[in-house]
Formats: sequence, C-alpha cells, structure tokens
Amino acid sequence: MTGPVEQEMHRLLTEAFAPSRLDVSNDSAKHHGHAGDDGSGESHFTVEIESTAFAGVSRLERQRMVNRALGDIPGQRVHALAIRAKAPGE
Repeated sequence: MTGPVEQEMHRLLTEAFAPSRLDVSNDSAKHHGHAGDDGSGESHFTVEIESTAFAGVSRLERQRMVNRALGDIPGQRVHALAIRAKAPGE
C-alpha cells in the first residue's frame, strides 16, 4: 500500500517526464528513529526514473529537474530523497 506522498510523487513525475521507467520507493522504515523520521512513514524515498527528458543533461541538472517537478515535497514534506535519473540506453 502506498501513502499519499508516494502517490503524489509518482503522479507529478509521470506528468512532468512521461518516463519509460519510474520507481518511487519508500525507504522510511529503514530510517525509523533516525533524524528526519517524523513518524508519518513517508520521510525517506528513492526515485529511479528513466526519461528522454534527461538525454544530454548533466546528473546535477537531472536532479534539479526532478526536485522542481516535485515542488514542495523535497526538503519540506520529505526529509530525504535519493534520485537516480537516466536517459534511455544509459
């Protein structure tokens, strides 16, 4: 079962990038009791995304693109977000 933040992240990334592959993983259970664990069960995530939008774009800019697409989620509603963004064929 996915929570509301995870569902929103999936929707926003799908709308922004039309990815050929998207996996939003909730890692919060691994960080229970650590810094940033707000008890919501949705504090730590990993995003693996593949999209043609990332072709010819640096790793840093890809991360910025994902963060922009997610709006206020990274850093405000989610404590930690690992991003693995690739173009097809990488």
